[in-house]
Amino acid sequence: MTMNKPSDLAELRKSYEAGELDEAQAASLPLQQFRAWLEHAIEARVPEPNAMTLATIGTGSDGIARPSTRVVLIKGCDERGIVWYTNYESRKGRELAAHPFAALQFHWVELERVVRIEGRVERVSDAESDAYYATRPLDSRLGAWASPQSRVIESRAVLVTGAAKAAVQHGLHPPRPPHWGGYRLVPERFEFWQGRKSRLHDRLRYTLQEGGSWLRERLAP
Repeated sequence: MTMNKPSDLAELRKSYEAGELDEAQAASLPLQQFRAWLEHAIEARVPEPNAMTLATIGTGSDGIARPSTRVVLIKGCDERGIVWYTNYESRKGRELAAHPFAALQFHWVELERVVRIEGRVERVSDAESDAYYATRPLDSRLGAWASPQSRVIESRAVLVTGAAKAAVQHGLHPPRPPHWGGYRLVPERFEFWQGRKSRLHDRLRYTLQEGGSWLRERLAP
């Protein structure tokens, strides 16, 4: 495999001309705008339109705050916020327990669009987690029991053995593990980015105000 030289990377260029975003087009409420763009991404059949980068804050061994990111899948979206599911004992789970604030980013490359969402994070109710867990394929439900997520393991055999043990113990109807469930990001800020020609991109930011209203502003690219 040939590595790109720095000069090769510097020459990469793309002209963004797929669309535009102005105040006349944008919804007055950010959730409406987000739903419209998400539905467009789904209808356009972009790869994994539900994939989002989740950024959390941890603390290093030196006591200094350090960010970390990973890709997760959105599993719910309503007036209460954006929902995903994971292992509470994973790195992101531990970081959210210590610092219950996060940022999400959706990047729909083919549509030349990015959405950024920031806010506080809370766990969803046990009933919501139970209901979603029951909809997952059996292998995925068993996998939630098998994987000590983010922990060091000796080999893949640990996962395979764990899944086999879970299958024997729980059969076709495994209950939701107590260490697995949902999180909800309660939005305080949305930003919508639409690529434009000459790098004069459109950026609209919505910021939650006291009383529950949203302030919409245009940002320079």
